[in-house]
Amino acid sequence: MGQVWDGITQSGTVSEGGTAIRHQLADAAKIYDWPTVLGILREHPALINTTRPGGSSLFAPLHQAAHGNAPDAVCEELVRLGAWRMLQNARGERAVDVAERCGNTRAVAALRPVLRRRVPAGVLATIQAHFHDVIRGRAADLVDRARLRLPELAPLLEMPAGEEPIWFAVPGMYGGFAHELRSDGVDALLISTSWSRVVGGSGQRHEITSSGSRLVEEGFV
Repeated sequence: MGQVWDGITQSGTVSEGGTAIRHQLADAAKIYDWPTVLGILREHPALINTTRPGGSSLFAPLHQAAHGNAPDAVCEELVRLGAWRMLQNARGERAVDVAERCGNTRAVAALRPVLRRRVPAGVLATIQAHFHDVIRGRAADLVDRARLRLPELAPLLEMPAGEEPIWFAVPGMYGGFAHELRSDGVDALLISTSWSRVVGGSGQRHEITSSGSRLVEEGFV
């Protein structure tokens, strides 16, 4: 599996150790302790775009780097480790927006998104809404119980065509949703593949466009 959308927002959704390392990462990023941040992320690369459990700002490490006017080398290393420059915080800001709001111009060039795919913003937002409907159609109770942050599609625009799908695990489902952008433009197509590892024949594949979602295959897992 490729990159991960970590939808964890609450303490207790993952193991005690998993919650502790997320808090440790968030604490280090908040005080701009970049050696500790980078050390944690090199050991736990799947946490690169996570936020503090129970937090309200939804600041990932790259947002904190923007807020703290981190050196270019720190921002570039975070991006190399997989930080999404299109990821938004609770206010709808990307890291570059945080830097500009704070007057931190040093790292703006490193934080400015480099888009490799082109989908009109309104089209992408509509596809995302249909994708969230697909997720809720399969796992609404689990999503609500854990207060999961559902996947946002803007980071897909940073990834070249042919990249591995992004994986969104749903605690309690023993599985989740892989999603990838297959085509661009106004006719952009998102493929969602979902399954539960403990339920035979649970596989479902949906094609999602701005017109809606369509189940195209099921029962393959």
